[in-house]
Amino acid sequence: MADILNTPLTAWHESHGAKMAPFAGWNMPIQYEGILAEHKHTRESASVFDICHMGEFIISGPGVKEALMKAVSHSLAELAPGRCRYGFILNEHGGVIDDCIIYNLDNDSYMVVVNAACADIDFKTLSSRLAGFSCEDISAQTAKIDLQGPKSVEIMEAFLGENLHDLPYFAFRDTTWQGKPLKVSRTGYTGELGYELYIDSASALDLWEGLLKDERVKPAGLGARDTLRMEAGLCLYGHELDTEHTPVEAGLGVMMKSQADYVGKAGLATVRERLLPLEVEGRRAPRHGDKLALNGEEVGRITSGTFAPSLGKAIAFAWVRADKAEETAFTIVTPRAKLAAHVTTLPFYKKGTARTKLNPAK
Repeated sequence: MADILNTPLTAWHESHGAKMAPFAGWNMPIQYEGILAEHKHTRESASVFDICHMGEFIISGPGVKEALMKAVSHSLAELAPGRCRYGFILNEHGGVIDDCIIYNLDNDSYMVVVNAACADIDFKTLSSRLAGFSCEDISAQTAKIDLQGPKSVEIMEAFLGENLHDLPYFAFRDTTWQGKPLKVSRTGYTGELGYELYIDSASALDLWEGLLKDERVKPAGLGARDTLRMEAGLCLYGHELDTEHTPVEAGLGVMMKSQADYVGKAGLATVRERLLPLEVEGRRAPRHGDKLALNGEEVGRITSGTFAPSLGKAIAFAWVRADKAEETAFTIVTPRAKLAAHVTTLPFYKKGTARTKLNPAK
């Protein structure tokens, strides 16, 4: 605990009664008034999340696009400035070193946003693969705050005094707030309409408190963030994604459209296991590592499981042997009980507003 890191908002969380816990080496808020309440508020209105633990790099230099396309799986050839894309940093065998979003700043400059637990190895990997280009770690001076929920566009427009209806999904723009540079990205990890906001760390507290002045906004912790992302069918690194599995095995092969000869591409053809989404009978949720059985034979294991507040039932992801991945019903073996589960389709929760098309003429 001596080396645990704090975000610019840690003192605020503690002074406002948040339950804190270590996450990826950071002291993070898990909940305030409760996971269920925060989950519900995000689905119905809007919540702010402290995501300052994430890592951000700037990769730049003439011709960097072509080099970056060989370093990551992202299809960047047609990605215009002002747009961003989700993808992966792979190892030589196609396993996932990390999943990340890459922002095209101006074709010769890109921002890479990575997971906190992987930030160090990500930076070393990209720096090695992009020798001769500038690779700058701006994580320490960059704060990231997410506003997520169906009312977030109206809240952000009132907050900034500008139109955001013309900003499509997975697009971003640079603006200012109180004279400070602010990057507004229409992205998120909840399945709801929302924005990821990047600002200098010194201004993080002012931005956080400014957003909370709107009575429609409440703070939410990582507990609700996890139940929200599970319902949205989104993977979590270290659970559904890891160095031993490829994105194709994780059901994300549709994203592997890059024509570049990127590191790990050849390994995508090997499929040993498949990631399956499961609905579980009852409200008891399985946990990471629980065994998955078919006719008494162990054929896989749970990667994530939770009670889904919006659905009133338990849901889970599981790795399953490829030769058993066409089956539709399994038994989850937990330390306390055996749970019946069946394969379903993603997203688990199908009423999310993340991809809502907004009228740009508003």
